[in-house]
Amino acid sequence: MNATSHHGVRISRWPACVLAAVIGLAGAVPAAAQSAAESPTFTRDIAPILQRSCQKCHRPSSLAPMSLITYEDVRPWARSIKQRTGLRNRMGVMPPWYIEKDIGIQRFKDDWSLSDAEIATIATWVDNGAPRGEPADMPEPPPFIDIDEWEIGEPDLIVSSPTFEVKGEAPDWWGVLGQVESGLTEDRYVAAIEYKERNDLPRGVRSDTVGGLFVVHHSALTTMPPDGGPADAYTWPVHEVGRNADVFDADAGPILPAESMLIFPSTHLHSNGIDTTARIEVGFKFHPRDYEPTKKMELLFFGNGPDIDILPMQDNQRMDAYFTLPENTKISVYEPHMHAPGVRMCLEAVWGDTVETLNCSGYDHNWVRVYKYEDDAAPLLPKGTILHLSGYFNNTPTNPNVVDPRNWSGSGHRSVDNMFINLIQAIYMDDEEFAAEVAERERLRAADGRQDIGCVVCGSDYLETPANVDGGGQ
Repeated sequence: MNATSHHGVRISRWPACVLAAVIGLAGAVPAAAQSAAESPTFTRDIAPILQRSCQKCHRPSSLAPMSLITYEDVRPWARSIKQRTGLRNRMGVMPPWYIEKDIGIQRFKDDWSLSDAEIATIATWVDNGAPRGEPADMPEPPPFIDIDEWEIGEPDLIVSSPTFEVKGEAPDWWGVLGQVESGLTEDRYVAAIEYKERNDLPRGVRSDTVGGLFVVHHSALTTMPPDGGPADAYTWPVHEVGRNADVFDADAGPILPAESMLIFPSTHLHSNGIDTTARIEVGFKFHPRDYEPTKKMELLFFGNGPDIDILPMQDNQRMDAYFTLPENTKISVYEPHMHAPGVRMCLEAVWGDTVETLNCSGYDHNWVRVYKYEDDAAPLLPKGTILHLSGYFNNTPTNPNVVDPRNWSGSGHRSVDNMFINLIQAIYMDDEEFAAEVAERERLRAADGRQDIGCVVCGSDYLETPANVDGGGQ
């Protein structure tokens, strides 16, 4: 079994923490006394959950260390499944989705997390002996793409980074990976981008962390048009281990100019116990040729830099960062990024005397998640809103991601260093566009009584002021 992860910790382990018994389904009837009809079975109750939220990775020759397709696959892992799903939003949870469900916005695209009821169903099923159930109840297997295929569909353009090699026991490396020509012969607007690490690791290598299957922890990407200068460089979302694809707002596709050069200016490589040769493939999905964007995507990378100060042998260490929005803003992506000691991050918006916690999430350095808000749940924040980021760090032996908690750590690019940033994707709007968005959210709120946490001006007199009615702002 592979011995080390990209953080230098052993990956042949499940998290040591064991959750207290998960609360059963409402009704307080002991599991042993439930009738067969009430008791969950694999074929009727558990298989649909696994199909939706687990089997994308837990299939033969895929990312996960075991397959969870058939009852025979699943039964030996039943208690581990109960323990891992019961972690909810904490480090080690499966599926790896860390948004806290009792605070903030809850509506995201591609949300594969489990509900409280599903977690309780799994726990009850395990406690009752993990019965198989009737074969006729087994749902049809869903279609899955192969791990080598693209979530965004076949890209219109694939560009590969220079090839590199990482020795099995090499220290972390950070630096410039190089640059390559795009080969693009005309300007095109990009609808989606996806990264894939291609390496020569044999299929079936056992690793309990996704990082153990790769050697790239993260790699930044910029593009430069021919004869362009620094001001012409465009920064794309960062590739990170475990990251899902980026599908941009339909009205804000960024441009990839013809004959652009792809530059990988900041790449973090790690060993995984096996000598590995790899490269990064970048897949671009284009809009139709007649597409013209009406909005512009902004990458708001904010957080702490050189002032990071993580003390040894201490839990619950907190850091804070602030950013004032220069324009009216709609946030489309919430993406926490920390390093090994990081365990939690929260983002709140402060506008006047209104303070809203937009989201809190757990964090696990083995999995970097991109949380894409549903379009009518994305935060709408007026110019001047203060974004407040708070992060929590556990630099003690209770955090299995930390190599040696006796060490102090500060800002840096290696996993033994630290980062505390949120890689937010946003769209800036003028006052007229923003007022129209707010009016639509007010209409939705009135129609179904929904709570709109992200719209900090909804329910206020924002739209009643003459300047905003006329499209003039505050």
